[in-house]
Amino acid sequence: MEGNLFDLADWRRRVAELYASIRSAQDPSRAWALWAATRDDLIRDHPQSPLPEETRASFSGAFYYDYDPAARVLGVVTPADPQRYEIPTSDNGTMAFSRFADVSFELRGRDAKLELYWLDGYGGGIFLSFRDTTSGSTTYGAGRYLLDTIKGADLGMQDGKLVLDFNFAYNPSCSYDPRWICPLAPPPNRLDFAVEAGERTA
Repeated sequence: MEGNLFDLADWRRRVAELYASIRSAQDPSRAWALWAATRDDLIRDHPQSPLPEETRASFSGAFYYDYDPAARVLGVVTPADPQRYEIPTSDNGTMAFSRFADVSFELRGRDAKLELYWLDGYGGGIFLSFRDTTSGSTTYGAGRYLLDTIKGADLGMQDGKLVLDFNFAYNPSCSYDPRWICPLAPPPNRLDFAVEAGERTA
């Protein structure tokens, strides 16, 4: 954690407000455009930006795949026996999470399943990260985040199913600066196909 705690609280507040707007939007593509633009503004201008302060002024925006409606799917959540994991972090440490459910979905004709985690400390919260076959080539090698309710990144539910819009997949803070400590995508959440949606590295 870096900087003033009021700045951190403000960052979380703004992200939570942004995702509230996304959940209430009628047009997912317009919501995604708002998300990308707002996120770029926060990364460039906010005191809690993951970028080093000396590089923020030259930041021209993150790289994103074009919005793809087919990358928005609804997942069926199935409760799972709780299992505690020490998920590796970017500083070679670990962070404690508990797997509490699985979410199954179909993406571009492929059946897939990811584990959902609850952060054991830090107030708790749902966390979903993943890797796919783009990781390390066109996307961040250690994986991307889709849900992190502690930080307000929550796409909500629809018709009793979990909204998984991979257009909103984003890189963790440690991809911008190694001073940040980020939990990485655990082995069960590694997809064997490409998810060409969301944030990319170039």
